[in-house]
Amino acid sequence: MHTPIVEARSLRKCYDTGAVRVDALRGVDLVLDQGEMVAIMGPSGCGKTTLLNCLSGLDAIDGGEVLIEGTPLSEMSDRERTDYRARRMGFVFQFYNLIPVLTAVENVELPLLLARVDGAEARRRALAALDLVGLGDRGRHVPDQLSGGERQRVTIARSLANDPAIVWADEPTGDLDSENAAEIVELMRRLNLERGLTFLIVTHDISVGRKTDRIVRMLDGEVVEEQRLEVSHVLAGHAA
Repeated sequence: MHTPIVEARSLRKCYDTGAVRVDALRGVDLVLDQGEMVAIMGPSGCGKTTLLNCLSGLDAIDGGEVLIEGTPLSEMSDRERTDYRARRMGFVFQFYNLIPVLTAVENVELPLLLARVDGAEARRRALAALDLVGLGDRGRHVPDQLSGGERQRVTIARSLANDPAIVWADEPTGDLDSENAAEIVELMRRLNLERGLTFLIVTHDISVGRKTDRIVRMLDGEVVEEQRLEVSHVLAGHAA
């Protein structure tokens, strides 16, 4: 039995500057099941990032409804949505968003400290998250001392430190070379399969899309195609 973790119903989002009106989302319906890994693909400007931002509650919507774990976002106050994101969501972005003067472990633990997690517990979780992404020995390094792939691993570790229900990733391989990109995708897939983490990934890279359970293709603010994939072979090389 599939358990929806995110559901969008007739989702609409409009950007209106007064001179120009852009319908970024035009009645999008989408269901993301718990433990699923889904790629959102399509040309630039088709609404991929807008959809991610609306589903996660970062952006307000102009019509329709978003339900997270069965609760409509519209029934949450701004404070409740912010608190929910801190407790139940992780975010991975293309350009890392790491603080240059902080070490890897300090970057990972910062959101926990802001969420008022005890300092010792925040450090324990941060170290565990770095171990999970293969950077247990790099915690004392600042971002400038890390490669691009390592920085993105730190970002993924930060997204995992609060034990989220879902991780949102916006072009997580967009700033990486092909070798590092492949390693990051394999890491996310391993976390998905071994830990049951739910991922929604916005990407333009078909090699990323092919490693997911389902590709959702968008065009002009609408979902135009969904493709389910057979991915049982993905970790065959890893297991070997």
